[in-house]
Amino acid sequence: MLKNNHYYKSAKSITALGLSCILIQTAFAETLTLDNGAPVGDNQNSQTAGPNGPTLLQDIQLLQKLQRFTREKVPERVVHARGTGAYGEFTALEDISYLTKAAVFNKGKTTPTFVRFSSVVGGTHSPETSRDPHGFATKFYTTDGNWDLVGLNFPVFFIRDAMKFPDLVHAAKVDPSTNLPNDARRMDFFSHIPESIQAVTLLYSNNGTPASYRKMDGHGLHAYKFVNAKGETHYVKFHWKSLQGIQNLDPKEVEQVQGKDYNHLTRDLITEINKGNFPKWDLYIQVLKPSQLAQFDFDPLDATKAWPNVPERKVGTMTLNRNPANVFQETEQAALSPSNLVPGIEPSEDRLLQGRLFAYADTQMYRVGVNGFQLPINRPHSAVNNLNQDGAMNFGKTSGSVNYQPSRLKNLADQPSARLVSTPLYGSTQQAKIQREQNFKQTGELYRSFSAKEKTDLVNSLGGELAETDMKSKMILLSYFYKADADYGTRLSKIAQGDLKQVKEMADKLAD
Repeated sequence: MLKNNHYYKSAKSITALGLSCILIQTAFAETLTLDNGAPVGDNQNSQTAGPNGPTLLQDIQLLQKLQRFTREKVPERVVHARGTGAYGEFTALEDISYLTKAAVFNKGKTTPTFVRFSSVVGGTHSPETSRDPHGFATKFYTTDGNWDLVGLNFPVFFIRDAMKFPDLVHAAKVDPSTNLPNDARRMDFFSHIPESIQAVTLLYSNNGTPASYRKMDGHGLHAYKFVNAKGETHYVKFHWKSLQGIQNLDPKEVEQVQGKDYNHLTRDLITEINKGNFPKWDLYIQVLKPSQLAQFDFDPLDATKAWPNVPERKVGTMTLNRNPANVFQETEQAALSPSNLVPGIEPSEDRLLQGRLFAYADTQMYRVGVNGFQLPINRPHSAVNNLNQDGAMNFGKTSGSVNYQPSRLKNLADQPSARLVSTPLYGSTQQAKIQREQNFKQTGELYRSFSAKEKTDLVNSLGGELAETDMKSKMILLSYFYKADADYGTRLSKIAQGDLKQVKEMADKLAD
């Protein structure tokens, strides 16, 4: 016993010494640097042209961070690895030429499409019953080139600046030291990102576990610009509404389904299309004039926010009617990116979208090669004359001696009608948060929109996760949810074993 006591005292001393070392290391933090060793000035905010302007290409930390991130895995996608695809067609139903010159929206026009549904975090063979956001990415083979509408089944995202995208995915993925899921890391990250809680609420609600891709809505997440033939601009958001209705799995149903088939989403879509039960979605848009952006008490170009009280208008219907013949050649080699736009549809100044324009195209170039657009699944149905030269797997139209422009030997002209619209800018370059955050209000409205059962399922799922989180992160997150809705925060605190009195005090100090 004396030896044991001596050992115990020694162990306590060693532990205390270890904690002291950790505290010393924390106090003397190392400097975050670029790959060339230069210090990073701001790893939280992208550099923008003024408070509302687009992201600048000169933000080396943002570019390097996204480039490195998209090259971490070979050859599997870093995110959206588990996917299921199907072909279909989109028919425009309304004349919206006063909003956009995009030919895909000419009334009565039918455009071929390919949709890739996916889960975000898991690998290629991960269970489809896992709690996860789910991708809804559509490639339109328009007469003016390919347009990719890349989104999720959620209307909002977890972060508002692309600078944090690699960090979000790193925190959500398995622990690199064990290769095991570690939700404490995820909650630690979210506790620093108050704008994330609306998407977190959706994730831990039953929306995080869809029963069927056919019975799932899709959202474009970002605001884009519609530009008409006169050069007039409107901001627009896209929403696919399932005509099959919405169906999700509750926690008990997840266990039952996973015990029988963890490929339920893929199997359901393939089976129903093979039966001739072709799923359909109506496409709705929300539209704002540029002058209306300033009228909201939050930034409408913030990807963590929905547009409440902005009416939706149906503009078309998509039907999926054919399964791929070869999953790898089609579904897996499909390269979708928000940068694939057509005249009449342009990116907004949304900071997350601005980063995705580069990151998605870059990761697809890395994954399928610089000539990946020549693969049948990615090849436009319209003519391509891009002057790209050589590169791996180049089998496209690169003949002739003139591979430059302008030239008198070969007339390859610009099209003035495709020129991007001019956007007025003001202010100085900056790295700072957006000015109108409002991190909590919409989360409270979302919670109150759920049924009693949906609230209970959400609170049990999220509360159980928070119970395993470190105390500091737990209390911060509980204060966020309490600030959004007192009932939400109170019920979560009970299940997560948080100090409700302290949660209330912390929530009172939060501004919205």
